[in-house]
Amino acid sequence: MSKNKIALTPGLDVDNILLQVQENHRKEEISTIDGVKIDFPENWVHLRKSNTEPIIRIYTEAKSQEEADNLAHKMIREIKEIIA
Repeated sequence: MSKNKIALTPGLDVDNILLQVQENHRKEEISTIDGVKIDFPENWVHLRKSNTEPIIRIYTEAKSQEEADNLAHKMIREIKEIIA
């Protein structure tokens, strides 16, 4: 398991960012209970916006720590592309 976060500029529409992530992964199994959880065949990622800070918390789980960390970094890159 890996726990990360991405700091955002105050004023960004975090809900819209999470909707775009959902759209990018629409072929995967997605749950929107308490954020956005994307189930991939071998791992999952859960993105959750903070109600007190301009951040998105990123939780991942995979077969190894390295895979979980790689998935988290991939999601961080994806979010940065969305807000660029």
